[in-house]
Amino acid sequence: MTPDLYIPTYTIKDWKLWEGDWELIKGTAIDMSPAPLVKHQLMGSNLLTYFNVALREHKTLCNCHVLYEEDWIIDETNVVRPDILIACGTIDPDGHITKPPALIVEIFSKSTRLKDRNTKFSLYEFCGVKYYLMADPDNQSLEVYELTDNK
Repeated sequence: MTPDLYIPTYTIKDWKLWEGDWELIKGTAIDMSPAPLVKHQLMGSNLLTYFNVALREHKTLCNCHVLYEEDWIIDETNVVRPDILIACGTIDPDGHITKPPALIVEIFSKSTRLKDRNTKFSLYEFCGVKYYLMADPDNQSLEVYELTDNK
């Protein structure tokens, strides 16, 4: 006979406290993400438009693509989903990004600020991302970092 197992169920009150990407379906936590706040979305859409226009104007100089909320599969144990990335070269339209993007933008939110500033900064540096931009919708600022000599 199988023992009674405790399988937790959650409410929206719990869901609002979680960090990371989650959905809640019938009391079961499904790893996803709540949608960012409007100020985050507005900053993201403005940056996305800016990069798309800039790349369109220089399409003959590079073969780059601006992607929003795209998974970058780094290796077997690391998958990240930057707010915006620019991938250059040939990309698989039916797959995910598997090589370092030329540029990554992370837009801060209260739940991701420390991870974006520390963990992701170090990971992107280690993986060879040339440009890392940290955007703060609260004060409409943008920090730009360029990888030089692997730092």
